[in-house]
Amino acid sequence: MKAQLLIASVAIAAASVSISAGSAKADFPEGPITYTIPFDPGGESDVTARFQEQHLEEILGVNVNIRHRPGGGGAVGWSEFQNNAEPTGHEIIGINIPHIIAQPILREDAGYTTDGWEIVTFFHQTPNALIVPQESQFESLEEVVSYADENPQAVTLGGSGTFSANHLETLRLEREADIDVTYIPFTGTGPLPAALQGGHVSGIMNYTMLGVQLEDKGRVLAVSSEDRVSALPDAPTFRELGYDIVGGAYRGVAVPEDTPQEAIDTLREAFAKTNKRIAEKQRPLGFVMTDITGDDADELVNQLREAYGPILEAQQSN
Repeated sequence: MKAQLLIASVAIAAASVSISAGSAKADFPEGPITYTIPFDPGGESDVTARFQEQHLEEILGVNVNIRHRPGGGGAVGWSEFQNNAEPTGHEIIGINIPHIIAQPILREDAGYTTDGWEIVTFFHQTPNALIVPQESQFESLEEVVSYADENPQAVTLGGSGTFSANHLETLRLEREADIDVTYIPFTGTGPLPAALQGGHVSGIMNYTMLGVQLEDKGRVLAVSSEDRVSALPDAPTFRELGYDIVGGAYRGVAVPEDTPQEAIDTLREAFAKTNKRIAEKQRPLGFVMTDITGDDADELVNQLREAYGPILEAQQSN
């Protein structure tokens, strides 16, 4: 009899633990989620968050409040987040590569570290694209490389910002092809079409989105993606042409360190479902949809840190 009572007690205790574990998982989210974009409204991160907002709310069953905390190319928002955000899963922040890799290397104290959070997911990539005017003398990447080899610094490539994804990809092209071009930083993507069409630069290194926008006015010679971009099917990848350049901007979200795994898993599932819903809007714009999580996300960061690190350190010492 005592043995039967003991077995029953153990079974009840096990069931109680199971119910408690299930309740803990079901408790997230318990309230609104704050989604911080560390850039000004209107950029790729903000546009994507607006696409995501409604779907995340439907899937998670709570309000998702998007707030902007721009400054320092994202560093202000990232610093505040790593130092102040509560690890409950109810505070998330937009992140992107190469910023979260480049800033801590280039700045003595960026205010945050590349690994100082838990990455939920990288949900899309905007590969870089090398674009020249339709009337350009260059009809292929090899023609650009050949001309630049014979005429150092004569090829001028415009891009958005300094040590941005555009700038870093230009530096990688120089290293991979052993050439010397002149990179001209602009204040953003906005001025680049006029600079290209006005003949102020030989070409531009910018995102595939601009390649789509300039389809009738420009020629995309190469893109820095693993595979061809569906919105630009005729543009070869750099790898196809013999240059090991895969990159661009990867965008995603992170939560504070020590956030419960069940909260991270719930958020990952919500973003994966959202990605499927908004893909038909984003792919035609030149976005490459991804779902990079867990060890794969850490591996991506390490892979690109190895690719960008020597370039950044060399520039820093100049």
